[in-house]
Amino acid sequence: MLRLKKIGLAVAFLAAIPAFAADIAILHNGFSIRHERREAMGPVTRLYLGTDKAGYVDIATDQIERYEKDVSLPAVTLASPPAKPQTLNEVINTISDRHHIDPDLVNSVIHAESGFNPRAVSPKGARGLMQLMPQTASRLGVSNAFDPRSNVEGGTRYLSELLQRYNFDMIKALAAYNAGPQRVEQYRGVPPYYETRIYVAKIVRDFNRKKIAERKAAAATAKASKAKAASAHPAMVKQAAIPSLPSQAVR
Repeated sequence: MLRLKKIGLAVAFLAAIPAFAADIAILHNGFSIRHERREAMGPVTRLYLGTDKAGYVDIATDQIERYEKDVSLPAVTLASPPAKPQTLNEVINTISDRHHIDPDLVNSVIHAESGFNPRAVSPKGARGLMQLMPQTASRLGVSNAFDPRSNVEGGTRYLSELLQRYNFDMIKALAAYNAGPQRVEQYRGVPPYYETRIYVAKIVRDFNRKKIAERKAAAATAKASKAKAASAHPAMVKQAAIPSLPSQAVR
């Protein structure tokens, strides 16, 4: 995982790039960051997370793949029949999308933390799917840690906070989720705890496995689509497959 480092403000070139309404920066590592506006400062791009200038994150410009407009709509309350209950997977997808975190990462954290048991309680008192400690749950506004929706919302928001705190270094963020930010800062990285190192490795391995499977599935779909197109227009494909030769090469 590449680390995204902050660079000081003493940069000769400073160009402000307005981000009308809200934009999403898509990073090469798969993360996305919603921001109100941005400033390019040489090798670094500063993404302002809100209208307050104090809320920002600095990202190495070469780590940003592209920008997209945030087309999500604000929530609207309508008089309508009760919504169909969501499955746990739907809950995770909805909450991950709201916090701009890959749902595969949230799933991998849940798998490592609780094995998808919403009533799980650790020997240290951590509760629920993402194993929130009582004080952490209280700070995140989670009144019932055994409620899957509330627990995943709080845990995902906490994970998002840690990712931003460590400049989207997933290894540090996961270590902090397990051992606490103070230990990560004390050891300037993953602390030398067997439990934490196994925990981080387990999540990274599971997350990478999901991404590899996704890439293979996408490649298979693209190959199938190409084969379907070829069978539908064989003459066009044959013509395209045999390019015309330069006149001097024709015998």
